[in-house]
Amino acid sequence: MRKTAIVLILMAAVLCGTTVGAFIGLTRDLPQIRALGDFQPAMVSRLYDIEGELIAEFYAEKREPVPLTAIPPLLVTALLTTEDRKFYDHSGVDIRGILRAIIKDIQARRFAEGASTLTQQLAKTLFLTPRKTLVRKLKEAILAIQLERRYTKAELLTLYLNQVYFGSGAYGVAAAAETFFGKSLEALSLAECALIAGMPKAPSRYSPLVNPELARKRRDVVLQQMLATAAISPEAHLKATAEDLRLRKRQNGRRKAPYFVDQVRNELETLVGTALLYKGGLTIYTTLSWRLQQAAEAAVEKGLDALATRMLARGQQDLTPQGALVALDVASGGIRAMVGGRHYPGSSFNRVLAAQRQPGSAFKPLVFAYALEHGFSQADILLDAPVAYGRGEGQAEWRPENFNKGYQGEMSLRYALAESANIPAVRLMEAVGPASVVSFAHRLGISAQLNANLALALGASEVNLLELTAAYAVFPNRGEAVTPYTILEIQDNRGATLYRAHPQRRVVMSRAGAAIMTDMLQAVIQEGTGRPVAYLGARLAGKTGTTSAYRDALFLGFSPHIAAGVWVGVDDFSSMGSGETGSRAALPIWADFMEAHLAAAPLAYFDRPADVVKRHIDPFSGQHRDPLSRSAVAALFRKQ
Repeated sequence: MRKTAIVLILMAAVLCGTTVGAFIGLTRDLPQIRALGDFQPAMVSRLYDIEGELIAEFYAEKREPVPLTAIPPLLVTALLTTEDRKFYDHSGVDIRGILRAIIKDIQARRFAEGASTLTQQLAKTLFLTPRKTLVRKLKEAILAIQLERRYTKAELLTLYLNQVYFGSGAYGVAAAAETFFGKSLEALSLAECALIAGMPKAPSRYSPLVNPELARKRRDVVLQQMLATAAISPEAHLKATAEDLRLRKRQNGRRKAPYFVDQVRNELETLVGTALLYKGGLTIYTTLSWRLQQAAEAAVEKGLDALATRMLARGQQDLTPQGALVALDVASGGIRAMVGGRHYPGSSFNRVLAAQRQPGSAFKPLVFAYALEHGFSQADILLDAPVAYGRGEGQAEWRPENFNKGYQGEMSLRYALAESANIPAVRLMEAVGPASVVSFAHRLGISAQLNANLALALGASEVNLLELTAAYAVFPNRGEAVTPYTILEIQDNRGATLYRAHPQRRVVMSRAGAAIMTDMLQAVIQEGTGRPVAYLGARLAGKTGTTSAYRDALFLGFSPHIAAGVWVGVDDFSSMGSGETGSRAALPIWADFMEAHLAAAPLAYFDRPADVVKRHIDPFSGQHRDPLSRSAVAALFRKQ
């Protein structure tokens, strides 16, 4: 008897020790439940334009946490009816359900029945891997009991509804409602609530965006269970099962402003870090105008279509023309539109920022602006005649030519710029000094390395489109340069400001010089190579640019509010074909965009400071003319 008792005691001790050891082993590496009090689910960060239009979303998991009070009772009822009818009665596990599941698992010789309560599902989602093992199921049960002891049913339900995956990238019921139906939670019908409630069982399989028929069958199963438990009436059940799937319309695959969004994403990752950007639920306000962005994209598409048709007719079907457009708010420097290429899915290379191309004659205004700042007037005379420059011993002379190969003799600075005469521009560069122009261009915002030689007057050094456009913006901005930027403000998920832009401004030329330069660029459109868009009115100014062999075509210009630059070319520097000048290939794109801008822009005029005066001159000779003379134009000059 005594021996038997000793054996039984020893066996009990071993069993107890084994049980305790197993329990310690199971719980030793379990997560600390109390840490859940500080748990912050990953949230979606959203990007907006200046008018509050949603442009893009950044997220690791698409999720929009909401309180339980914001979730339709029918959705909650549908979920509990389907997933855990005894949710409000159990303490985290359903013993009967577990026993029933074990029997079925033994019969099937695999994990065929889950028998997980909603709390167990939450524990698995928050803390464990999805792999089905006996050890994981035991840990899941222990965690569920701990969760039930620490949190109320309402808190657990709220966590579950915001945390669980519902398929097609949607985490939580709010994201599911938006992803599947394009609706807010309060707008969901009974049928839609039932469909969402049926998703957690197999999110990938039951997603209506992947398998609509299977999703409908699963929805009807949920509705039938709600009817069986008297959660809904027979009439409601009949109406809901007859309802068609009214899914959110599939997106056409085109992202909004993709080149701009990529640039903003890069800046945000530096400003706030990837974790906060993709999980922190930030609100980011940008400088973009979605209205102008759409106009820019349409203009580039139309212009490149026309160019491609011309190239096709010339037998250049093996070449793909590309283009870029950027628009800046003159006063603030904010980027209002950015098109970095024609087809983003085919090429994410941003030709506004990353492409370094020769600007051709579009660089000339920087030379003329420097000359205006150093004693020249637009009526001063430049000689248009053959000229040769030595390049050193053993090298052939450089003999610049005009585009039309002809010469016109003496002409005013105004006429030379308006007609884009090359030789007068080179002579002007010689007069003011290439090194001085390089320094001036850098002050205006050009960061590229510029060769301090006479050929720079013809745009022989490569620059990017954004910086050149920003340099042009100095002229309508009263001689003040503003560094271009994209982000206005960043707010955290509580609305507190994390970052606010402070545009970098600097005075780089006189207000009078900027006004006179603007006047000369207005002449390009009214009297010179920009005449094809003179119909848009006098509120525009700009300059064409064409490089040798028609490799690049540009037009840069501005209104009192917006500065915009357009580049067109082929990525591998191939020729677009004879005649594809800035006026023909780039100007139509610029004109279409600026026409859309002017249609909604308030009436405004270019600056005319007190120290400039209007005089009437002959545009070619620069000589004074009577205002009533047929050849007279009004031009701005500094007061003497």
